[in-house]
Amino acid sequence: MNEIDSDGRLRVAAGVLRNARGAILLTRRGDGRAFAGAWEFPGGKIERGETAAMALARELNEELGIAIAADRITPVIAVPCDHGGKRILLEVYEVPTWRGTARGREGQALAWTRPERLADYTMPPADLPVVAALTRPACYVISPDPGDPDDDPDFADFLARFEQVLADGARRVQLRAKRLDGDRLGLLAARCLARCREFEAELLINGCPPLARELGCGVHLTSAQLRTLADRPLEPDLPVAASCHDAEELAMAQTIGVDFAVLGPVRATASHPLASPLGWGGFARIREPFALPVYALGGLGPEDLTAARRHGAQGIAGISRFWPSTDATMAPRLDATARMP
Repeated sequence: MNEIDSDGRLRVAAGVLRNARGAILLTRRGDGRAFAGAWEFPGGKIERGETAAMALARELNEELGIAIAADRITPVIAVPCDHGGKRILLEVYEVPTWRGTARGREGQALAWTRPERLADYTMPPADLPVVAALTRPACYVISPDPGDPDDDPDFADFLARFEQVLADGARRVQLRAKRLDGDRLGLLAARCLARCREFEAELLINGCPPLARELGCGVHLTSAQLRTLADRPLEPDLPVAASCHDAEELAMAQTIGVDFAVLGPVRATASHPLASPLGWGGFARIREPFALPVYALGGLGPEDLTAARRHGAQGIAGISRFWPSTDATMAPRLDATARMP
């Protein structure tokens, strides 16, 4: 008998194994199975009475002939996924050490690949958010509005805080400047982009695909914009994200091929007092049918990353909990990528 979670999902454990060169192990699904020929992180179903760690140790021994220390694995992400009516919860763990040499004991092909090449492999839908969790930023910082241009005509104060966010580790940032348009928005976006490039960070401009294309950076679509689009508004090499509030909008985002979405609010917020919070359970249920990475938004901060990853989120998005106050020492330290603590 297999283990089922409280929401009726079949529990599956998988491991992230890295060799001495940092390459990650993938195994290929055999013929006669769903997603035959696709690559996945090794593991298998959790049996009744097993913990995820126990199941992973058993599966890796059966599949690969290696022995792991179950008490040393650390969680990465738990992905709720609906495979056309077959609901699973893929619980993924980093496996830091093992004994033995991994080999395909069941005849399956193996591949060791660099993290940046994981996206080149065809994978089942549940594994795609795992790739993003391993390779893309866990925090998505959204800027506050720059404010009245007359008070800060050169954007000096705003840019100082923007640079502080980057210095504190942010590697994916959205410029949200709804009060600016035309030349002023273009000027500020260009200056923000220059700073992002210094830190090898990704910049997305809120709501302005033409400017994003002109500058060669990403765009973050509002939910209203999303509903008007039939296709992705930028070239594949420029990131596209979207704000979503429900399953219908996430479906639209996935259909046009966004790189990631933001879903919320998870908790009540002062900025949107009339919006009903999803809660973590609601967040997981809405994101379940979709393979794209989804950040959780709404009343959250870096300390919520553990809960976010447990419910299938790429990480946390936010403004006030991430943006430096007048006291720069109060800014949170952000990791470019993060595993679930």
